[in-house]
Amino acid sequence: MAKELPAGRSGIQVIARASAILQSLKSELNGLSLAEIAARVRLPRSTVQRIVAALVEEQLLISASMRARVKLGPALLQLASAAGLGTERIAVPLMRELARRTDETVDLSMLDGDCMVFVAQVQGTQRLTAVSAVGRRFPLHCTANGKALLALLSPERRDALLAGRLKRHTAATITDRASLETALRDIKIRGLAYDLEEHSTGICAVGAAFLDPAGHAYSISIPVPSSRFGAKRGKLGKLLTKTVGELQAAFGPPSER
Repeated sequence: MAKELPAGRSGIQVIARASAILQSLKSELNGLSLAEIAARVRLPRSTVQRIVAALVEEQLLISASMRARVKLGPALLQLASAAGLGTERIAVPLMRELARRTDETVDLSMLDGDCMVFVAQVQGTQRLTAVSAVGRRFPLHCTANGKALLALLSPERRDALLAGRLKRHTAATITDRASLETALRDIKIRGLAYDLEEHSTGICAVGAAFLDPAGHAYSISIPVPSSRFGAKRGKLGKLLTKTVGELQAAFGPPSER
């Protein structure tokens, strides 16, 4: 339950300081420490710690690591969505156009724990399609949406998400960390990730990742039956790149986010 706001000028000052703290984190996917936040907003660390604790309690901030780092929380995205500014609200019309131009299913997914979870989908009109339900979770290391997102993250964040052995799902799954890191470097350069039957036999996909204005990481992916993926691969990649560019333009210049 939200707390009663302080009254008077001191209350206004608390709101202004909380806003400054949130603003300092808007482009920090991996979060900041309390000391880093304090330096950016020019406030005592004790003051920042008190305000951050209140923002965490309201889920406006969440823990970003075991080292007392915090980042923007899910409550902010919920508020943006309620105001008609949610990422899904902006992405879905562009996904519809992408599905129309490719005649394939288009998925939007976001990072949830150590998996990707589908949050929106536009189905294609082909008789044979690759469709998974919204809400389904997918591994990161062997999917187009997962690998695209991993390439967006810092090496430290990737290490935390990929702790332990990489599970083999098909004969094509990359289970060697060094080989995966090489693939992720290539993905970061070209902006596109491919799943060539690495997660499910008979299904290929292309994916691209992006950050929304709140700093949350998403991927858009196009899953296609392997029987027709090869012939469409180049076109799918170009159209997906164009769509992600349009989506980022709709978010506005970085200075306005």
